[in-house]
Amino acid sequence: IGHIREAARVTSLVFEEVKKQLQPGVAESDLAAEIDYRLRREGAEGVAFETIVASGPRSAFPHARASAKLLKKNELVIFDLGAIISGYAADMTRTVYLGKPDPRSRRLFQAVLHAQQAATKAVKAGRRAGTVDWAARHELSSRGLSQYFTHSTGHGLGLEIHEKPRLGRGEKQRLAAHCVVTVEPGVYLEGFGGVRIEDTVLVREKGAEVLTTASKEDWIIP
Repeated sequence: IGHIREAARVTSLVFEEVKKQLQPGVAESDLAAEIDYRLRREGAEGVAFETIVASGPRSAFPHARASAKLLKKNELVIFDLGAIISGYAADMTRTVYLGKPDPRSRRLFQAVLHAQQAATKAVKAGRRAGTVDWAARHELSSRGLSQYFTHSTGHGLGLEIHEKPRLGRGEKQRLAAHCVVTVEPGVYLEGFGGVRIEDTVLVREKGAEVLTTASKEDWIIP
């Protein structure tokens, strides 16, 4: 847990640093390379997975690779990154908007933020993994967006970036105290863009402790 906590700290710090560099004309691949460099500079052994930076319509692909596409004004940008410390991984996703968000982008972001908050609140030792997934889907369903949530709400992580339990629809496995999971609902609208918000979360007897601390609400880059 201590190693994962440190990996989460480094991941959060690096994102906040790189966020200051966001501006139109910067390539997704350059931002991904900068993230990877800064993770290592802060003490990471490496990246937990290939860093994702996806902007504009490309943000509608949940596992998009960073490309040569240049960031443009008035579009969503998804960052998915994670450090490895002493063999243990962290995983965090943040979505930002470069410019002044249009009403549709604001609606998507707020829906995912509320879904992520609801799912995180549902994390507790002894609770079924599927209950956490249901909390996120219920929140998105109330906003007419559940059909655009195309993956599970989260997964365990530690020495591997994807471990059990899977926080998916109908999963019966109960969360164990002191295990670490991700909480990462998202919505993806083909041709428009996507929003995903993810934290690395420690399961406690009485609830969740969020280990990745980079701001979620400070998402507008004027």
